[in-house]
Amino acid sequence: MGVIDRRVNTAVEAWLAWLPKWEPAAYRARSRICRRCTGSPVLVASGIPDATPHQVKHALVSRVQRIVDRLVDDYTQENLPMLHAELTGADLWRVGGYDPAAGLDPEFDGLDPDPEPVADDQPFLFTMAGLAEESRPDPPLPRPPLSAAEKDQLRREIQLADLRAADVGNEVCFALMGHRPRISAAIDRFVEPQVRAMLDELSRQLEPPA
Repeated sequence: MGVIDRRVNTAVEAWLAWLPKWEPAAYRARSRICRRCTGSPVLVASGIPDATPHQVKHALVSRVQRIVDRLVDDYTQENLPMLHAELTGADLWRVGGYDPAAGLDPEFDGLDPDPEPVADDQPFLFTMAGLAEESRPDPPLPRPPLSAAEKDQLRREIQLADLRAADVGNEVCFALMGHRPRISAAIDRFVEPQVRAMLDELSRQLEPPA
C-alpha cells in the first residue's frame, strides 16, 4: 500500500468513526453554497448520494482535501523555492491575528464560522470574521518588484504546483473509490434512518388535524 492509499484509508477510518456521532439537530442548515463541496470530485469518487446531508459530505471532503493540500505543500517546499517563498511570506503575515477557524475538526474545516443574519436590518453585534479582521497584523512593507526572469520562474512553478495538485487529486480519488462499499454501508446505517425519521416527523406535523 502506497503513501496515498494509507492516508486515504486513515481519512476514511476517521470519518467512519465520526459518522455515528452525527445528528441532524446538531448542525444548522445554510443557504450559502459550500465552495469546498460544490463540484468536488471527492464526492463523485466516494459514491455519496447527492441527497446526503451536507455536513456528512463535508466531513469526508475536508479530510480528503487535507491529504491533497499536504502533499502539494510538501512538493512545493522541496521543489518550488520561489513559490514556497511567496506562500510562506503570505502565511507569516496572517500569523498573529485571531483565526476563528484555527484548530477546528475536519468536519468544520472550510465552513463559514458565522451564522447567517436573520434579516438585513438586524445585524449581529460582532462576527468572527470581523474579529479576525480587527486583530490582523499590519501588512508587511512591500518587497522590491520581481524581475522579468523571476516572474517567469514563478509562473512556471505555479503551473508545476497545479499539475502536482491535479495528479495527487486523481490518485486520491482513485484510492477513495475502493472505499465506496464501506462509505455506502455507513450512510445506510447511521444517516438514512435519521433522515427518514426527520421526514416522518415533518410529515406528521404537516398533516391536517382529524
